[in-house]
Amino acid sequence: MVDEAALAALIKSGHVAGAAFDVFSVEPAESNPLFGLDNVVCTPHLGAATNEAQENVALQVAEQMSDYLLKGAITNAVNFPSITAEEAPRVKPFVDLAEKLGSFLGQLTEAPVKGIRIEYEGAVASLNLKAISAAAITGVLRPFLPEINMVNSAMVAKEKGIVVEELTREAASNLESRIKIVVDAEDMPRHAAGTVFQDGKPRIVEIRDIQVDAEFAPHMLYVRNADKAGFIGQFGSLLGAAGVNVATFSLGRDKPGGDAICYVAVDEAISDALLDQIHEIPMVKRARRLKF
Repeated sequence: MVDEAALAALIKSGHVAGAAFDVFSVEPAESNPLFGLDNVVCTPHLGAATNEAQENVALQVAEQMSDYLLKGAITNAVNFPSITAEEAPRVKPFVDLAEKLGSFLGQLTEAPVKGIRIEYEGAVASLNLKAISAAAITGVLRPFLPEINMVNSAMVAKEKGIVVEELTREAASNLESRIKIVVDAEDMPRHAAGTVFQDGKPRIVEIRDIQVDAEFAPHMLYVRNADKAGFIGQFGSLLGAAGVNVATFSLGRDKPGGDAICYVAVDEAISDALLDQIHEIPMVKRARRLKF
């Protein structure tokens, strides 16, 4: 027998390092002094009271874990949407895309986030979207909340008053599938869109209504600049002088002489000193390091 209130006090004081429970003094356990403590693990009471029932539960858990590790299938998870073995191969690339697309926007956002809208166009709209949306929310919020993950992202967003919307529609472009994420922050809204091509790799295809085509890389640099002659030369010279090797270089603009962006994958992180030099180029309006 355990005095749950006394144990909670001992854990908070540091006299007890941690605890794990699947049975509580009052069930169903809607509230308990142990809930919410970082070093307490609470699981549902399975209720397998006989040897046969315990064996069946163990086999079922083993099979479900095997399906997840080998096929990506998620079954009977307490706090995550189920994904069948058939769905997993089709959903996984879009989960990756949504997380990276959200991360791109989250890393560019400095003001508090008020809302996240996820728009699904084309074939992706017919998939199991719960996991994809969870990945998008995770990507957007992780720059501010490093501990967030796909399991708790929707709950965390709700607790912080962030409005999350999902929209689905038929294909509105020449892409078979397209995901667009709009982040409504206190300073301004930001949006970007991406897709997954036949190679299974996620790509970003639109930033600020400007068309691009770029893969995500561990180290990237995003620059918004005036579309004027000489920018690429100055920018490239700075990178070369600093010994930064460019893997890919994607450009786009809204109109001749208007706003332009470049999205660059590099082999190593950009230093603070180099970032300051890039900001000194007259045409540059914003430069930001990104990490995926």
